[in-house]
Amino acid sequence: MGVHYGISLASVRVVFFVWWHCSSVKSTTSELALAVEDAAEEQWYADRGNSEIHPSSDLVADGFILFGYTLLILVAPRPRPPLPPEKRYKTIAQDGSITEPQLLPCWQDSLGNPMTDNTKEMEKAELFVSVVVPAFNEEDRLGGMLEEAVNYLERTYGKLAECQQDETLLNEVTKRQRTRRRKLDGGANGSANGSANRSADMPVRGWEILVVSDGSTDGTVETALAFAKDHQLSPHPKSHPGPWSTVVDADGVHTPAGTIRVITLTKNRGKGGAVTHGMRHVRGQYVIFADADGASRFEDLGKLVSACQRIEDVQSRGLAVGSRAHLVGSEAVVKRSKLRNFLMHSFHLILRILTPPATASIKDTQCGFKLFSRASLPYIIPYMHFEGWIFDVEMLMLAEFAGIPVAEVPVGWREVKGSKLNVVWDSLGMAWGLAILRMAWGFGVYRRT
Repeated sequence: MGVHYGISLASVRVVFFVWWHCSSVKSTTSELALAVEDAAEEQWYADRGNSEIHPSSDLVADGFILFGYTLLILVAPRPRPPLPPEKRYKTIAQDGSITEPQLLPCWQDSLGNPMTDNTKEMEKAELFVSVVVPAFNEEDRLGGMLEEAVNYLERTYGKLAECQQDETLLNEVTKRQRTRRRKLDGGANGSANGSANRSADMPVRGWEILVVSDGSTDGTVETALAFAKDHQLSPHPKSHPGPWSTVVDADGVHTPAGTIRVITLTKNRGKGGAVTHGMRHVRGQYVIFADADGASRFEDLGKLVSACQRIEDVQSRGLAVGSRAHLVGSEAVVKRSKLRNFLMHSFHLILRILTPPATASIKDTQCGFKLFSRASLPYIIPYMHFEGWIFDVEMLMLAEFAGIPVAEVPVGWREVKGSKLNVVWDSLGMAWGLAILRMAWGFGVYRRT
């Protein structure tokens, strides 16, 4: 019986050896093939040393492994391709009318597969920052979030900032560009030099908001368009109170035509699907996704931009993660139910166990306030699979696999009524999704090629 047990675990041993090797963020396809060969050879010699070999035991084990792998393929999510209407947007024209659906620009379609084709360059940014807002039935909370967003964006990156002659951002960006070019001149490849040339032309003004209505059945789309029209045409735009500006004592700011674009997904995809879809169609040098409830303080966007610029590599890649970890001991968190705090800590423990080192070191992976440099997107967005709550972790894992620098930045955050998160069921779903995510990438069901 002891011999039976040892031989039946042969294939399991090989598979877990390969999985562990594959989990390394530096593994390549050739290294994986060598790992399989070495593990199989080692097990073969071990089997040769046994006096009794029972092929039937190996066959049973192999059958279980094959069944498990097949089951993993079946349960691992595969995102559906976007429908034709989902590749279009509506906005407010100069005369205040709602435009007919217009084709969205898509850097991913024009770039192809950046991991296998190094001859193509990503389209240049047309403006400084793009904001992607996933929204499912958010007609009640969206207005306040948009108010706080456009106030900050227009005063920091829009015409109001130009009128104030604020050159701080321009000088800071120029200084970093010069430093990056000096590094590249010291011996970089053509692709990196191309990145330096692109960063030299980087816009330092201009913004856009992409509201992605994720199959909403309420007035989310109408709310977004009405907000855009009022802030574009009205002499005194109505100011909407938000989580961080509950007292409204002034008019809202005027926004340029076409800065707020509304995308409608025909069927609900989930928050991750809405974010990923929106990020394929951005025009900004920096891209942030922000929750529609406005829980994260939007003015902290500047902190994320600065942090991202500080850590960008020679290819201008960087990711800044908004974090609420510093609030763990705050009154808002302490007052939560014991069950909710238990589930939060349990999820963090599972996260540390199942994710690779850099991702596991991030204290808050789930904050809906993350900023990406444009050059980072081709290494992350085309390879996204999960469309539910766990998508943040997949983004961070992909960034780690690609060697993209990541900074965690404390941001302001408040509880906002109307959350659609079911604490118990969604926590269990996230734990299940995390396990599937890790196995799918570890066993090669998901690949970046």
